Amino acid sequence: MTRIVILGGGFGGLNVAKGLGSADAEVTVIDRSNHHLFQPLLYQVSTATLSPADISMPIRHVLRRQLNTRVILAEVADIDLEGQRVVLQDAASVPFDYLVVATGATHSYFGHSEWEKVARGLKTIEDATLIRSEVLAAFEFAERTDDIKEQTAWTTFLIVGAGPTGVEMAGAVMEIARMVLKDEFRTVATRTARVVLIEGTDRVLPVYDPSLSERARRDLERLGVEVQLETRVTSVDSEGVSTNKGRIEGRTVIWAAGVQASPVAKWLKAPGDRVGRVSVTPKLSVAEWPNIYVIGDCAAVPGPDGKLLPGLAAVAQQQGQYVGRQLSRVVAGELPGPDFEYKDKGVMATIGRSRAIAQFGGFKLSGVVAWTVWLFVHIMLLVGFRNKVSVLMQWAWAYFTWDRGARLITTSGLDKSRSSRPSPNLNGVAVPLATMAPAKAPKDQE
Repeated sequence: MTRIVILGGGFGGLNVAKGLGSADAEVTVIDRSNHHLFQPLLYQVSTATLSPADISMPIRHVLRRQLNTRVILAEVADIDLEGQRVVLQDAASVPFDYLVVATGATHSYFGHSEWEKVARGLKTIEDATLIRSEVLAAFEFAERTDDIKEQTAWTTFLIVGAGPTGVEMAGAVMEIARMVLKDEFRTVATRTARVVLIEGTDRVLPVYDPSLSERARRDLERLGVEVQLETRVTSVDSEGVSTNKGRIEGRTVIWAAGVQASPVAKWLKAPGDRVGRVSVTPKLSVAEWPNIYVIGDCAAVPGPDGKLLPGLAAVAQQQGQYVGRQLSRVVAGELPGPDFEYKDKGVMATIGRSRAIAQFGGFKLSGVVAWTVWLFVHIMLLVGFRNKVSVLMQWAWAYFTWDRGARLITTSGLDKSRSSRPSPNLNGVAVPLATMAPAKAPKDQE
């Protein structure tokens, strides 16, 4: 029987597996996490709107009815091209006749990996819960001092990168400070929190139409976000960032400036582009190895306009569906179908409550209408009926009450935060972070 191995359980890999549900093949899905994650809403976990379970689903559960499919929890170490097998970190191996690589991407610090210790990226649930802990703990630390300088340092949040993730994070953090927490602290005025969005180019959301980018910038500034354009970060430390325009002090730095593909180029011994993506044929296979497909954030695929397709969920989803159909035809002994053709379903980003922008080809939306479309599209893309209902209810509750029930500071998040943050100064006396336990959360909070 034909052996098909899929690396990655994201939008790309999961759609390949679904497309092979009735194929006469042995399908194996390998992922280092046991869950499929809806990354477009990950920022809402990091800003306490949603809980991790709202945007994730066990891969085994999604594929439970596919009797020809098994799931392996493991991390890939290499691909033995000659031996046609995937080598895992524990030295075990999985043989294949056809291989699909859909292992996604991680954050890129542009050659400064040391910045990762103090500038958190946002790609996994662990990243999101750590950022959530740091953001909420910053207000707790500020509450414990009456030194205005210390309070300002703790309540200044620096977000590097004004793509969709950076823009959405900036708006959400500002809403937390100004509306969600405004009546809960006594020493620190959370409304005075400072959120600075730092972007190296001349506009936010640079891949969008300039008019929408300008609308997003105005919406951010109306919320109170400071937008600093044409500002390039030169160094990052635990007390702020240095840029080509000067120093910006702030104890919490969130990194949303770049991505780097997983080491697929190394595994396939193929050249990668500047972010590590591998060039593929019009059928999304590797030219030298036609039985190996690369999709999603790992693949450099030109779109109809000649530009490479962006790393969007919609791109990975369509590529996964395409490869699933292709492999089904091959397994059935049929000729391969036509080349992959991406159908542009548009891009959108939310800036805050009732604020969003959306672009569908030449059609542009902004404001409440775009925000409503954004809500509907993201609900539909979530995997699992329970998740759709849960997220819809959470959003409705947050909209009408300004309450966010997932405001948890986890011990592990604080431990990691403590390792790289200076101690708060309480009335002029430095206090070790280890002594600063967060307030206990209500039992009904998730």
